[in-house]
Amino acid sequence: MDKVLKICLLFLFCSVFASLRAAYIFIPMDKEQTNHLKAYGVTYWALTKDVDVSWLLNYRGGSFLCEYYEAVENECLARDVSYEVMADAKVSGILAEIMRSDVNMSEVKLTKAPKIAVYSPKNKLPWDDAVTLVLTYAEIPYDVVYDDEIMADVLPAYDWLHLHHEDFTGQYGKFWANYRHADWYVADVRKNEETARRHGFAKVSQLKLAVAKKIRDFVMGGGYMFAMCSAPDSYDVALAAEGVDICETPFDGDPMDPAAQQKLDYSKCFAFTNFKISRNPSEYEISDIDIDPSVHMANRNSDFFTLFEFSAKWDVVPTILCQNHEQVIRGFMGQTTAFRRDKVKPEIIILGETKAFNEVRYIHGEYGKGMFTFLGGHDPEDYQHFVGDNPTDLNLHPNSSGYRLILNNVLFVAAKREKRKT
Repeated sequence: MDKVLKICLLFLFCSVFASLRAAYIFIPMDKEQTNHLKAYGVTYWALTKDVDVSWLLNYRGGSFLCEYYEAVENECLARDVSYEVMADAKVSGILAEIMRSDVNMSEVKLTKAPKIAVYSPKNKLPWDDAVTLVLTYAEIPYDVVYDDEIMADVLPAYDWLHLHHEDFTGQYGKFWANYRHADWYVADVRKNEETARRHGFAKVSQLKLAVAKKIRDFVMGGGYMFAMCSAPDSYDVALAAEGVDICETPFDGDPMDPAAQQKLDYSKCFAFTNFKISRNPSEYEISDIDIDPSVHMANRNSDFFTLFEFSAKWDVVPTILCQNHEQVIRGFMGQTTAFRRDKVKPEIIILGETKAFNEVRYIHGEYGKGMFTFLGGHDPEDYQHFVGDNPTDLNLHPNSSGYRLILNNVLFVAAKREKRKT
């Protein structure tokens, strides 16, 4: 009996040891997840420790999977992220299901923690930025860069760049009408003018164009750019207006070129075309790319946009960008809330739309060797964010489907580059 008992104990020990070696950590991203936003942070942290992670596209909300490491489990516990330790047999079953040709799922390997830069002014302005809020909350590290750093050619050191709430046309967000006497506005104008002079430009608009072109070259060379709110349309307007004065007297001291509209070159734009620029310095719009905000205010209770479903096995990039536990997302306003469908270039991929308003909210495209994504609106959890409002407390929104869209764009860069096949 002693010999038999020893053999049984040895077999049990070997079985337990083998199962531990074959264990995985599974992080669900459906509605069972307690903290979706910090789950991205855990995944990013694992990548920094050279732990490869699989992104299971369309499986339980776009879940994450990696080999078992106690340190990864401890991070999940510390950040209150739901997880499950799975044996090899169960994981094999999940992967077999995902690989079936009749299901819209796929597995993407994440192998590198991207180096992240956020284009944001160093001086304090009376609004927050959704991307910096969620990166901080998810504990994903980033560097802040602005005009001086861009002009010093730091961008090649980064994989991913976010454009902060910004006006690349040199019109200071068209805040002149309501805030020209506010201390923050006066200080911002002075700071920008000083920076322009330091780099040899007579006008802020010229500096911002030079910065926009540096960013363009970053994307063309293989970088990834994500922009929200006023940045997407002001960026394209600035590129289209290269060499044309589109700023009225309050912004640069002389009138706009009367033929400015006719001189725009839409071929230089990333995403938009056939737009008209605003000539009124008191109008809170840069162009007609943005949907009239009154449309949203009149329909606030029904303001939602729907994410498209793409083929996970063929259209990998847009599928990654739309991973979520909800396909219908609550709308949110911004200086640029949404994009008129007829102003979007035909080759651009529409990721999210509001058919009732004939608008698109979330778009993606390629430029040179790189890619970009534009998302309308300012803060996914603050429907109408005003100048001076307090920042959103993401402790109150750990399962925000809107903020997940931002983090999809962050982790996308960690995936092995895939091209759209259709």
